[in-house]
Amino acid sequence: QTQLVESGGGVVQPGGSLRLSCAVSGRSVESYAMAWFRRAPGSEREVVAAISFSGRATEYADSVKGRFTISRDNAKKTVYLQMNSLKPEDTAVYYCASGPLFRTEADDYHYWGQGTQVTVSA
Repeated sequence: QTQLVESGGGVVQPGGSLRLSCAVSGRSVESYAMAWFRRAPGSEREVVAAISFSGRATEYADSVKGRFTISRDNAKKTVYLQMNSLKPEDTAVYYCASGPLFRTEADDYHYWGQGTQVTVSA
């Protein structure tokens, strides 16, 4: 059974950094795109970043470009989201997702983690 487990969330001050990790178990990850989504209170789920099977291609939401970096280590079956220059509006539950296509729509992702809370507050 495929499982995705996120870690690395927490409370950080504006301007600070966090690194999220997503560990995949149950199958290999080389043939699957991976992505990070987030849902803030009162808002709909939105894509943050996506990465292709090989890691050569990435996509970012405009709101995080230049601040967040998605990466993957297929040997470790882990995907990362490095978040720098965090802002209060980045506060949300962050979800890791896996799917067969390199896309940015949530419906294209079949496996999801349980989420990790990121709170940016002074």
